[in-house]
Amino acid sequence: MTILDFEPGTVRAHELYGDYWFNSEPVPVIAQRGRVLMLDFWDYSCAASVHAIRYVNDWHRKYSAEGLIVIGVHAPRFSFGKDPESVRRAVDRLGIKYPVVMDNDGIIWSRYRNRLWPAQHIVDRDGFVRFMNEGGGNFATTEHVIQTLMIDAGLLSDLPPLTSPMYDVDRPGAAHYRATPEIFAGYLRGSMGNVEGYGPESEIHYADPGIYLEGRFYVGGDWSNDREDLRLVGEKEGHIVVRYGGLDVDVVIAASGKTAADIKVHQDGRSLTAENRGEDVRIEADGRSLLTVGEARSYNVVRNREHGEHILKLTAPKGGLLLYSFSFAAGAIPELISG
Repeated sequence: MTILDFEPGTVRAHELYGDYWFNSEPVPVIAQRGRVLMLDFWDYSCAASVHAIRYVNDWHRKYSAEGLIVIGVHAPRFSFGKDPESVRRAVDRLGIKYPVVMDNDGIIWSRYRNRLWPAQHIVDRDGFVRFMNEGGGNFATTEHVIQTLMIDAGLLSDLPPLTSPMYDVDRPGAAHYRATPEIFAGYLRGSMGNVEGYGPESEIHYADPGIYLEGRFYVGGDWSNDREDLRLVGEKEGHIVVRYGGLDVDVVIAASGKTAADIKVHQDGRSLTAENRGEDVRIEADGRSLLTVGEARSYNVVRNREHGEHILKLTAPKGGLLLYSFSFAAGAIPELISG
């Protein structure tokens, strides 16, 4: 997480020349002089982006009538995120009411010099970027900057209370455990642990080694190696295993065909329960925990009550499954949460 403050009049905000707009006609940046503009760079397959959007939605609700202009810039990490219909469904699913522009070629992303998702840029009344928050978190600081610049622009007289932290890790001064960094599956950025390794653009039969290191993923079965993903092929069962440290687990995954796939989920050798299942996992009457996978997106698979180290296993009945990445959420250290 990185915060940058800019001196007034030094970094001019660029126009938003994107591919598609949702919830609005194109919004010219130059026409927003006298108001405060916030740009939220996000991707619907990024768990940290989805986390941040809950706060951005609330800021839009609280300040838009007073002159805050919020614009989302959807900058996809994977090629499937370039589909307008998929982005539209994500906008609706996340309850986004402010304008969103698609930045499929990363032009806006590059002009604003982003490196991590999500990233918020706040532009003052004169059209200059004054603040950037990159990588998530720092929500109270970001909202404080919004309020300060709106007061400076004469848009606010009374200050509403800051949005309350929605997660323990967002509380000011909260200390948290280290979570396993994000793990990608495709051969361009992937961290596979199998001894067979990657075979770019080819199919390989992988044997599960049974020994797992944190920070890598392991597969069993027949898998095709692609640039962004690993794809289960054939008619035999395949599985994915990852050792991780964290509180929550989100998996970017998809069914390659038109039919959704039911994936069995096990943690530490047991099915998930009502206490630790993710919001996208259901518990069957026989106790099985299943994840129904359809379109490519981030699925919340595990929500542990406490931060810890675990082994997660996903088992697919046959080919047609695409794995893109795993991400893990850190948990706050309860006795070190600031009051």
